[in-house]
Amino acid sequence: MSIFDETITLNNGVKIPKLALGVWEIPDDKVADAVKSAVDIGYRHIDTAQAYGNERGVGEGVRNASVSRDEIFVNSKVAAEIKNYDAAKQSIDETLNKMGLDYLDMMIIHNPQPWNEVNQGNDRHFEGNLETWRAMEDAVKAGKLKTIGVSSFGKEDLDNLIKNSSTKPAVNQVQIHIGDTPMDIIKYSQANDIAVEAFSPVAHGAAMKDERIKQMAAKYNVSVPQLCIRYDWQLNVIVLPKSANPEHMKANAELDFEISDEDMKTLMAIDQMDYGEASVFPVFGGKI
Repeated sequence: MSIFDETITLNNGVKIPKLALGVWEIPDDKVADAVKSAVDIGYRHIDTAQAYGNERGVGEGVRNASVSRDEIFVNSKVAAEIKNYDAAKQSIDETLNKMGLDYLDMMIIHNPQPWNEVNQGNDRHFEGNLETWRAMEDAVKAGKLKTIGVSSFGKEDLDNLIKNSSTKPAVNQVQIHIGDTPMDIIKYSQANDIAVEAFSPVAHGAAMKDERIKQMAAKYNVSVPQLCIRYDWQLNVIVLPKSANPEHMKANAELDFEISDEDMKTLMAIDQMDYGEASVFPVFGGKI
């Protein structure tokens, strides 16, 4: 079986391909070609977001891909700033219009807090997230979305949706990479039958400069990105490596090696990554 055929079955029975193409920072006028190249290589899962500003191009790439629409799992994200029903409902319709698609396979809430509040305040926007969630549930009922999930949600954020709505999130998309492996939320999500997706598997590029990771990659005779993606893969999570380069896309899918249990433990113990310039990204909070 090809790596591209490997799936996880979500809690509503929908199958999600375990390897995805992430398209953050790929410009709207370049992303259609990236999507088409990825599909030609074998990718069947594309992950975008309203915040990326490239949904139009992703939709174009999906519509003009070498396989039919129903063979590609397409995910986008409701902007982190949207915390009410009407704005969320409108944003989903706008996403579908921009992408030129009748439905999305999945839509997720991009963050429990607006980006400028991340790590700056304690308001988890429980009510607002329930409002947005209700709009997403209604979009599922209307056939606009197949399934819905969340991103960067902690235990209390997940509990809020589980206890106060009729739909359990299908996925929780979390930053997971060597140097940042949040096992508590990975285990909590999976114990609640919520699949985990790993974004930024190569640590926003920081892994490429880390001597410990470079040495381990050399031991397995693989590249640093391959080691990083395989590490996440072995945590039984969906992995979203980002690339606009077809050669890198191909290499990112060459994961037919196994990291030993001992080496997984060594890699899991790495912390204090130096993100360098990437430390200003919204996911780290309050810097916008």
